[in-house]
Amino acid sequence: MFLKLLEAVLKTGNRMNVGTNRGDAHAFKLDTLLKLVDVKGADGKTTLLHFVVQEIIRTEGARPSTSSSTTTTNTNQTPSTTLTDDVKCRRLGLQVVSSLSSDLANVKKAAAMDSEVLTSEVSKLSKGITHIAEIVKLNQTAGSDGTIQKFTESMNKFMRTAEEEIVRIQAQESVALSLVKEITEYFHGNLSKEEAHPFRIFMVVRDFLTVLDRVCKEVGNINERTMVSSAHRFPVPVNPMLPQPLPGLHGRKHYSSSDDDDSSSSP
Repeated sequence: MFLKLLEAVLKTGNRMNVGTNRGDAHAFKLDTLLKLVDVKGADGKTTLLHFVVQEIIRTEGARPSTSSSTTTTNTNQTPSTTLTDDVKCRRLGLQVVSSLSSDLANVKKAAAMDSEVLTSEVSKLSKGITHIAEIVKLNQTAGSDGTIQKFTESMNKFMRTAEEEIVRIQAQESVALSLVKEITEYFHGNLSKEEAHPFRIFMVVRDFLTVLDRVCKEVGNINERTMVSSAHRFPVPVNPMLPQPLPGLHGRKHYSSSDDDDSSSSP
């Protein structure tokens, strides 16, 4: 769903920028997601993100009914049944889009982490084992009775297990940071700009998910009001947010990730 959303944003941006040097972009940076609510429609309330969500809702909501529609005819359909089907499709589509926030719950957790603190904590574990080993050696020089020997054997067994565990943790940390660099390079292109804050990419997605949750609630309320008001009118009118929204959008002159960067520079 996240990839579908990115694709919808890219296509919409290219549609808005037809005829400009930014009208045929192949990618955009994730920071652009936070700017979608800054591009507003003529009513001053509907944003570009509202439009993108509505389009995905229509696509995803209609998907489950596609197979069943091929086995039935439309000869017995009435405006009332059409309205009911439309309501079901939009509600189903909205559920699919709204689930993105829970699907990416781990991204929110990653956004709350600090890479320097993570590295520091792993280093402290390693140093802690070294200190324990020094204390055990000092304890051995204090005497050689049965109690001290049993304590030494117990601690040596603990340290062997702990050292193996710390090596495993250090390896996992290295792999995790490598994967973070890889995904940052994929979405941002220029990795050098993000080295100071390697986990920033998760913060961007987390902040976007917060905005997306709010927009999904607003879209849901708008759709419900539209369907209720349409229940007694035929033919069924289209949601007022959907007809030709692009010409009425205003805000940024060009839809792009940055005024300084080429929007098609990322892979």
